[in-house]
Amino acid sequence: MASPFGDSKAAPGGNLLSDELRRAAELQRAARERQRQTLQLQRESILSHKTSNPARRAALEAALAHVEAQLQAID
Repeated sequence: MASPFGDSKAAPGGNLLSDELRRAAELQRAARERQRQTLQLQRESILSHKTSNPARRAALEAALAHVEAQLQAID
């Protein structure tokens, strides 16, 4: 017997499956944007540190390179 609500995969006037795919794509885009913002904040924080300690400076440079590589991977 046919469902009174129609096909569970497609509703009249819209495709449920494509709506789900669109929503999944939007969630992924939003997650990437949040990750990008987090990495940009980390980058700004690293750049704001000032130190004369060579070991600390090297650690900051390595952290900056890591964050920038992650930013490039997102793009």
